[in-house]
Amino acid sequence: MAGNSQRRNRRTTNKKGMQVGSGGQRRKGLEGRGPTPKAEDRKKHKANRLATAKAKHAQTRRPAPRRGGAKGTSEMVVGRNPVYEALRDGVPAITLYVQQYIDNDERVRDILQLAGERGKIHLMEAPRAELDRMTNGLNHQGIVLQVPPYEYAHPQDLLDAAHDKNEQALIVALDGVTDPRNLGAIIRSTNAFGGHGVVVPERRAAGMNAGAWKSSAGTAARTPVSRVTNLTRALEEYKKAGVTIVGLAADGEHKVEDLEQLAGPVVIVIGGEGKGLGRLVGETCDYRVRISMPGGAESLNAGVAAGIVLYETARRRK
Repeated sequence: MAGNSQRRNRRTTNKKGMQVGSGGQRRKGLEGRGPTPKAEDRKKHKANRLATAKAKHAQTRRPAPRRGGAKGTSEMVVGRNPVYEALRDGVPAITLYVQQYIDNDERVRDILQLAGERGKIHLMEAPRAELDRMTNGLNHQGIVLQVPPYEYAHPQDLLDAAHDKNEQALIVALDGVTDPRNLGAIIRSTNAFGGHGVVVPERRAAGMNAGAWKSSAGTAARTPVSRVTNLTRALEEYKKAGVTIVGLAADGEHKVEDLEQLAGPVVIVIGGEGKGLGRLVGETCDYRVRISMPGGAESLNAGVAAGIVLYETARRRK
């Protein structure tokens, strides 16, 4: 029995673990450090520096145009002629509401045909009482078109668009332009002369509604519009990015045709109808320019004035 006990004791002392004379090292002290990290994960490796720089650049870039900014509100176009013109002029639409038992005259047939040709427009039949409720009692004539909210771009998107095309930035900013038709006309001119977008304030200014879409003659689908809460702050950010701010004013110190800076990256600021540039916006401008008018007119429509300055800018860049 004593011999068996001695053998059991010897077996217990043969277990692996801390051994006398081993310096107290455990088995994990002999384990390796695992697989070699990837090159881009090693701090001093060139691939790591490149990956870090790429990540920083991605953080400064904004989302694609029409995805980085705020959204507008849904709008209703009412009446047979307004709805027909909106569909004809390419105004985006979600749903066409038609009154039940409506007289199927020629204009109604034209509207239904245009909606069918456009595609992706839902056709809904509704009782007159429901259309009255939707339009707050307006004279809808049994036809209502729902326009989706406009997706505004972020101001940085406009600079990115110029950079992606390897072009000098050409942006138009509007200070207090309240007529949607002027906004649409300016979008049209911006597109015609190679501009990269339009910036509008959120308050006391026209936004992208059906009227602006119609006046743009379809170019609003190709020219991004950004809406900002503070126009002066947005202009300051453009200045930090190396863009020259040029304000159009009747008493400007420079003539449009003499300003060489139009050949470089610029934001052209157009003032509101009858009021011109606001004080803070005017003080933010690097240059204030005027349009020579030998005929003696005191001022020009905002859309016409924007077209003249954009033409002069495009001419200098040829």
